[in-house]
Amino acid sequence: MQIDWPADFGIWFRDLKARAAKGDERAKQAVRLVSAELAVLQELEEVPTPDTETAALRWVRQSKRYPLWRVSHPYHAGIAIRLICWFPPGSDTVVVAVFAGDKARIGDVFYNSVGARADGLIDQWKREKMRGQA
Repeated sequence: MQIDWPADFGIWFRDLKARAAKGDERAKQAVRLVSAELAVLQELEEVPTPDTETAALRWVRQSKRYPLWRVSHPYHAGIAIRLICWFPPGSDTVVVAVFAGDKARIGDVFYNSVGARADGLIDQWKREKMRGQA
């Protein structure tokens, strides 16, 4: 799968990498985890279904307008990075990493806002793509 994301995710990931480059150990660990989660997405050969969930890739039942998925990593003390993703219909090559968050810091509240936050970010990604095609 090809991976694409809205500008805000790119800024977040760039800033995370910059903090890691300056020696921030937590940021270094987060970059490793996000990179591993992106690799999970890149290695997919087809769009997942609720029947094909894995420990690393799960359907987000709290989603609103768009079917969402979350990518996670094995347990690490004090850090729980989650990527929330959307697979655009009719596309077998593009996965949108909608946003990421450290669930370790905010707990299950993270999932309570996933659907509403994702709707706006997916719409933003669509607008960005339309501007790029114009």
